[in-house]
Amino acid sequence: MIVKRLLCPERLRRVPPGFNWLDHRLVSQNFLARCDCNALALYLFLVTVADVQGLSYYSDAAIGRHLRLDPLALAAARQQLVRAELLAYQKPLYQVLGLDAPAPGPARAGREQSVGEVLRRLWPPGGGQ
Repeated sequence: MIVKRLLCPERLRRVPPGFNWLDHRLVSQNFLARCDCNALALYLFLVTVADVQGLSYYSDAAIGRHLRLDPLALAAARQQLVRAELLAYQKPLYQVLGLDAPAPGPARAGREQSVGEVLRRLWPPGGGQ
């Protein structure tokens, strides 16, 4: 059995206030296998710079400079992340998405629903009687 020990205890990682490290489901649910190195670099960059809601307004030019990606490579990386359902993008806004399953129906389209709305949809007034 391998005994784990800190190699550099003075550099022990700590979770920054208000943020988490990368979600282990990126590996266990094969999200990483869906993307190439440029897409993964973009994801890491966006996770690093995004606010607590996963939002970033970094421009494509700035991201390209930081990651040394030309505009076509950046666009391809972004599209891979969108297809892998790791990222939402509407110029100029990026949103790193949670890995939880999306809500069904209209709520997935960006509209929150109250419990009353859901119940009225399931059991309309006067319906079924």
